[in-house]
Amino acid sequence: MPKMIFVNLPVKDLAASIRFYQAIGCEKNDQFSNESAASMVWSDTITFMLLTHAYFSTFSLKPIADAHKDTGMLIALSRDSRKDVDAIVEVAAAAGGKADIRERQDMGFMYGRTFEDPDGHVFEPMWMDMSAMTEPQGQPA
Repeated sequence: MPKMIFVNLPVKDLAASIRFYQAIGCEKNDQFSNESAASMVWSDTITFMLLTHAYFSTFSLKPIADAHKDTGMLIALSRDSRKDVDAIVEVAAAAGGKADIRERQDMGFMYGRTFEDPDGHVFEPMWMDMSAMTEPQGQPA
């Protein structure tokens, strides 16, 4: 079995979130979805589990953060081209998200933008041309 990632996200409006994640390219897996959760498949190895606040609370003793006010994580999504980066950000905005919550990043060999889903979770679609990198990049400070 390949190593997989399941990102569990608390959402206020499950139906609206399902529509949003379908718009950005996820497919709903009905086998693992119900009135409290939706399994949204991004790729063969990455799935976003959208959980109502009540259901999410059964997995954590900590309060659910308001992602519109606080950042708990940034979710980077690889794309095949700059055009694909731009396209997913525009689709996200049209589907109820918020585009470009910070400036675009263009380093020549790497290009990225950001968007928020309706609950404020931050995504960073990015494209990178590994063949254009001429020197190893240093570690973050």
